[in-house]
This record gives sequence, C-alpha cells and structure tokens, in this order.
Amino acid sequence: MNNLGWGLVTGAFGMAYFIYGKRQQRFAPLIAGMLLCVYPYFVHGTVWLALVGLVLLATPFVLDF
Repeated sequence: MNNLGWGLVTGAFGMAYFIYGKRQQRFAPLIAGMLLCVYPYFVHGTVWLALVGLVLLATPFVLDF
C-alpha cells in the first residue's frame, strides 16, 4: 500500500514538473517530470521509492538548464 501512495504522490509532482518544463521550455524539470511519472514502475521497496523520488524532486533546483 505504501508503494501505491508514493507512486501517486510522485506521479502528481511529475506531471506538475513536466507541464512546467514544457511551458517554460526548461529541460531539467521536463526530464525530471517524466522520470517521476515512470520510476515507480521499476523501483521496488518503500525506502528506495522515497530516496529516488526525493532526488528527482530536487534535481531541477540543483541543475539549472
């Protein structure tokens, strides 16, 4: 059940990042948004889902291109 919750949360943030990146024509949020929507299908385990999700959420703030 935790995996479903993390998947929904990261999917919502991923969609928001994707839309923002597309409208602002910024590459980092666009790619991070796509990865946030897809990665829960490939990563198993609640701890790994949380860690990878937090890294992907922080990526557009660290990389500025």
